[in-house]
Amino acid sequence: MRFDIITIFPKAFDSYLSESIIKRAREKKLVDIRIHNLRDFTTDKHQKVDGRPYGGGPGMVFMVEPIYRALKALKAAPPRTTKSKRETRVVMLAPEGKQLTQREAERLSKYKRIVLICGRYEGFDSRVDTLVDEKISIGPYVLAGGELPAMVLLETVARNIPGVVGHPEALKEETFSKNLEYVEYPQYTRPEVFRLGSKKLRVPKVLKSGDHAAIRAWRSKWTRRSCPVTTTRNGRLGGRWMR
Repeated sequence: MRFDIITIFPKAFDSYLSESIIKRAREKKLVDIRIHNLRDFTTDKHQKVDGRPYGGGPGMVFMVEPIYRALKALKAAPPRTTKSKRETRVVMLAPEGKQLTQREAERLSKYKRIVLICGRYEGFDSRVDTLVDEKISIGPYVLAGGELPAMVLLETVARNIPGVVGHPEALKEETFSKNLEYVEYPQYTRPEVFRLGSKKLRVPKVLKSGDHAAIRAWRSKWTRRSCPVTTTRNGRLGGRWMR
């Protein structure tokens, strides 16, 4: 799968792309990640990508033209062929977008290519909306730019590509893997007993029993007992999870 990321801070991705799961996925050629500097698609000597908003107001707004040129160079600008629309998804990272969920990540992983546009400043000229297929947000809060959301989306989508995760069966048991109210059962490793002051925190006996049926039942019980303590008005996860 190919990811094209359009940003004004291409170096922000250097460390992230050279570590852990994404590094291994690239080495195995499961993902092809290309970073594009938006300033390379400007026409003035100052490589200007933003301007003051019409009507006044604070901050600067990303211009539509450099973004259009970038998408055109990537063969992802309108008008697009039916094949292009079927294989490539152009995504704007924006706080007002559809919230990213595990289900959305699974949906996006079916495309052959995803183009991510990272914003900055006061956002985008609204005409950029006509160039993208959808807007995606990683949560109801505002960041300085779209680079971190792009990394989040990249990783959560890439994990659904066959071969990226070393133990694919683990994907079936992870939190949110079945639905938004599915939380993975508690996990333990050595030591068997952890001393915290006067307390002894022990690994549950059933997990040491070797009785696989009993272990499955215990895990299933904990999964059912897990629930969100708060949700937002539109049903999205809005608080931390308790068992």
